[in-house]
Amino acid sequence: MSDDLRAAHGALLAAAETVAGGPTVAPPPGEWDAERVLAHVALVTGATLATVAAVAAGAHATYDNRIAHDPWTLDRVAGLAGGPAGLRERVRRHGEALELAVRPLGAAELATPVPTRLLSHGQVLVDQALPLGDIVTGLADVELPGHTQQLLALRAA
Repeated sequence: MSDDLRAAHGALLAAAETVAGGPTVAPPPGEWDAERVLAHVALVTGATLATVAAVAAGAHATYDNRIAHDPWTLDRVAGLAGGPAGLRERVRRHGEALELAVRPLGAAELATPVPTRLLSHGQVLVDQALPLGDIVTGLADVELPGHTQQLLALRAA
């Protein structure tokens, strides 16, 4: 699982470097520019890390990605990170921390049900308990690859 996270974060960061190194196009209506994509990923990865840490500590855990869609919060995270280079570094470090946090978890911890609310484009995708392992796998297999493609779509032809 941690290897999948490392690969997904690596691909996303490579796409972010590619976009940062060349001309870009404006995102389609309703989509984010590269800074907001990276801020969103930083927030989602941080929330996943917090959830993993809570389960590992035996504490009550929840997972809710709504704040990672808030425009003001996205802009604030980008500003606090210092712009695109700082965002890439934040995403890299959050990814490394999450990989390290997931690595020692056993099957029982990964099976822990976590009340989860996931939104995308204002639509509720999940509003039920999910096993922690499914949240982490979803980040590695769906969320990060989707944002990798979103970043690559910003490259100018």
